[in-house]
Amino acid sequence: MRGGAPGQGSGASGRGQGALGYVPAVSDPSGPTFDDALRARVAAHLGGFARRSLPLDGRRHASVAVALVDDADARPCFVLTRRASKLRRHPGQWALPGGSTDPGETPEEAALREMAEEVGLALGPDAVLGLLDDYATRSGYVITPVVVWGGPGTQMVPNPAEVASVHRVCVAELDRPGVPRLRRIRESDRPVISIPLLGTHIHAPTAAILFQLREVALAGRETRVAHYEQPVFAWR
Repeated sequence: MRGGAPGQGSGASGRGQGALGYVPAVSDPSGPTFDDALRARVAAHLGGFARRSLPLDGRRHASVAVALVDDADARPCFVLTRRASKLRRHPGQWALPGGSTDPGETPEEAALREMAEEVGLALGPDAVLGLLDDYATRSGYVITPVVVWGGPGTQMVPNPAEVASVHRVCVAELDRPGVPRLRRIRESDRPVISIPLLGTHIHAPTAAILFQLREVALAGRETRVAHYEQPVFAWR
């Protein structure tokens, strides 16, 4: 995670079931099946999506991997990590595997490299299914989300220097009522987006990216998310 893609997850003020009044429930078993048909559908949706890139304008470029894998029950999941507590920037926050793009690297190459470094999931360029819209963070990054197919039975081992834990979250969680959650803050005229997952609220940019994953890659709906705001704690 070279420089990270800061502000991806939830801060200390948003953790804990008691504070949120949210109790995770069992995913809907009637969701999509993790198979070649799902891979083809996601690739087709992304292939037909006119993604929007953003100029850097003095910001740094970062890439994140939106990795689709299965769980023990063969359900489609995405990979979510908890950043290590000793990291200099945004320790302990929830994030997608990713970080700064190296000079001469494509977004796809950076996302695959960062995923291998952080969670030990090494995939080739043929695993890339497509890209979602760029998202500009308040902390000075332009993030390119790269959707990749992890394949069945993938094994992941978090790098303790960068990742405290790695989680497989069923994509069916993104179809729950109340997803996404939008709220207003006095510091911005843009709505703050979050998604209740894993007993907390995941905030933008991760929440915005996951919402677009649901809308574009999984459902084939042309939905934009760049206008969604991050909470103030993630602006630094």
